[in-house]
Amino acid sequence: MIAKKETEMSTTQFNTNSLDPDAGFTQTPSVSQAANDLRIAAGEKAREFVHTAEEKATALKDRAMESAQNFRDSASDRASHFKASANEKAAAFKSAAADKAQHFKESASEQWQDTRVKAKELHITAEDYIRENPTKCVLGALGAGFLIGLIVRR
Repeated sequence: MIAKKETEMSTTQFNTNSLDPDAGFTQTPSVSQAANDLRIAAGEKAREFVHTAEEKATALKDRAMESAQNFRDSASDRASHFKASANEKAAAFKSAAADKAQHFKESASEQWQDTRVKAKELHITAEDYIRENPTKCVLGALGAGFLIGLIVRR
């Protein structure tokens, strides 16, 4: 019986000696203490995970905002460039249209003057012919009136 007690004591000493006293274990921990330790460790890991996720989300948000700002700046620059280019082209078209309009105006004015001169010359020539040949002109006018009357009558 004494041998049996010594064996039990040596086994108990072995179990308590197998725990490291420097780690804070001086006796065998209970199941509830181990469960509490696991809960605390899980909570710390969860908080650490949440903190890491928040940092990643913030970094992602910052990159997205920076990317959006770069896109806005790029779009604004392109719009300004497009506007300047459109203004240049519009000015060029306006200038070309004004030149063409001026050219047409000058051409029309010249043709109008030529037509006026020709009409005046024709008027003078007709007047001179009528003064030189009044009988022919009266008979010709009478014949032309008769023909027009026949055409209109039908």
